[in-house]
Amino acid sequence: MNYFNYFTEIEETFIRRRGRNLLLSPLDWALIETWQERQVPLHIVLRGIEKVFDTADKQPARKRTIKSLMYCREEIEVQHAEWLESQIGKNGGGEIQTNEMMAEKSLFPPEAIANHLRQVSNDLENAGKNAKAELRETLDRVLSRLAELKNKFENAEKLEESLEKLDALIDDTLLQTLATEDLKNETKKQLAAYQRKMENDIYRRTFDLMLLKRLREQTEIPRLSLFYL
Repeated sequence: MNYFNYFTEIEETFIRRRGRNLLLSPLDWALIETWQERQVPLHIVLRGIEKVFDTADKQPARKRTIKSLMYCREEIEVQHAEWLESQIGKNGGGEIQTNEMMAEKSLFPPEAIANHLRQVSNDLENAGKNAKAELRETLDRVLSRLAELKNKFENAEKLEESLEKLDALIDDTLLQTLATEDLKNETKKQLAAYQRKMENDIYRRTFDLMLLKRLREQTEIPRLSLFYL
């Protein structure tokens, strides 16, 4: 799973369980950054979030104060430690499997994959009608490749790798053609209060993630990853 998809899948799960239009803070995104760098599998993070909210749902409403991913960190660390221990001895004499696709590949039945590819292709065609020349050219290239993938792909893991590359191609074009100074300045203002608390590399990545999220929403271009099934 690519960098952007890892972040957005976690964000969407947290917001869905929170039940309010509460966006993650840049500090939450920095926490996700540490999980991503440590290769904590996505399904472990999502399961930890779900468990924390399941527990909170059983408590009186006044005691429910989950406003940040920080509230889920301890549970996620516990589940990750348990998962690492369970992996010892697997995959050839003790090597730990860190590719979450190994654990999640059963989530993608062929029919669901076919429906997903058909839906994102339709959405890209609609987005291309209003796109400027360079972006439209990129979307046409992506659509052409999707048509090939619809007819033949080896397995879900290989398909996901191809979709991630196509998503990266779209992201690059969006940043090059539609990232106006106004949007960049807006994003800088949103991050201003947190910049000193974030390492430069994390700040730059968080900046790009927030900017890309805005650009995707404006252009109505969907994410292609299978994790958006």
